[in-house]
Amino acid sequence: MIRTAKRRWESVVLVCGKCSKKVGGGFGEGGDERLAKLLKKRAGKGKHAVAGVIETKCLKLCPKRAVCVVNGARPGEWLVVEPGTPVDEIAARVGLPSKAAL
Repeated sequence: MIRTAKRRWESVVLVCGKCSKKVGGGFGEGGDERLAKLLKKRAGKGKHAVAGVIETKCLKLCPKRAVCVVNGARPGEWLVVEPGTPVDEIAARVGLPSKAAL
């Protein structure tokens, strides 16, 4: 038997965990936060989240000094995000709400 679990997610955002680990943070105001953690905050909590942010093992793109991010709603568009890129800009590109909307 296959059952379904309901979520209100509009999309799923995949963040490469291997890239994040190699970069060692580099995002947020202090520059010491992991990208997936910041995007999860933007997406919302639990069943009320607008999107799911999932940190994968490796997406096999492996850019130098950057993190690979994929919006599941647009699988043909892979983002290569360098540390220091404003989180508002990243959130807008992957379809997450801005900080002001929270």
